[in-house]
Amino acid sequence: MSEIDKSRNGVKSIEIGLSILDILIDQRAPMKLKDISSAMQMHPAKIHRYLVSLIIKNYVEQLDDSSYTLGARVDDLGQAGLDQNNVMERLTKIAVDIKNSLNCGVQIARWFNEGPIVIKSVEPNTPISIITRVGSRMPLVSSATGKLLASYQPISVIKPLVLVELQQDKTQHATSSLFVEDEVCKTDDKEDVIEQWQYFEKSLLEIREQGYACATGDMMKGVNAFSIPIDMECASSDVDSIVVSMSRRLGHSITVIGTAEQLPYSQKKRIINKMLTISKRHRNQ
Repeated sequence: MSEIDKSRNGVKSIEIGLSILDILIDQRAPMKLKDISSAMQMHPAKIHRYLVSLIIKNYVEQLDDSSYTLGARVDDLGQAGLDQNNVMERLTKIAVDIKNSLNCGVQIARWFNEGPIVIKSVEPNTPISIITRVGSRMPLVSSATGKLLASYQPISVIKPLVLVELQQDKTQHATSSLFVEDEVCKTDDKEDVIEQWQYFEKSLLEIREQGYACATGDMMKGVNAFSIPIDMECASSDVDSIVVSMSRRLGHSITVIGTAEQLPYSQKKRIINKMLTISKRHRNQ
């Protein structure tokens, strides 16, 4: 067994339940208990217990002839997959149009439990481009994507993540320095981290109110980024989804990244307005 296999300690009962669903999906027709039991090579009594749980959660339905078929919840999963593919297709079209308009790299990101993650990168048609690898976690404090998505999360969620980032920055700075910190320095660092958090917290409301976030050389010297919110769930011809309700969690962000020459901060309003115009045009189609 490989090291990867050894590390995959899943929940066996969930695997069995999903395997039963796999059988019903592959069969594409109602099945009797004995047939499911035979396919699973398990005792019918044990299979029945799993089926009862799946019925309770609407993943399986028992018909009048006592056979079993897929429940309504499975249809919901299929529709959710189609909807997600449609959302990603629409987001990609927005990102490509922004890339073509500004001739810079564009990234699409979402907020996950561990923070903002890049789910799509669109590279510009230039010899040298600045893009972020898909799957990268964007820092909250120093990236436009991180700032924007953080501004739509509860303080209780982002504060621990931000404090860890700030402390890591302090540790890296101390490690690279030529002196050894004493206890006084460590105390000062703690106070500095708290002050930085307080400043960052105040900036979040401003980001929500203005509807975008910027980073000018914060992550990489000479590189600027501008990020706008995209909430595909409430997009329609009569609802401006750029203005997301304060009570909603933001769905996605789209961020343009380029050099200070390509995306000068002095042109911030023009860049943001162009991104918003492209985004709104696609969402209203």
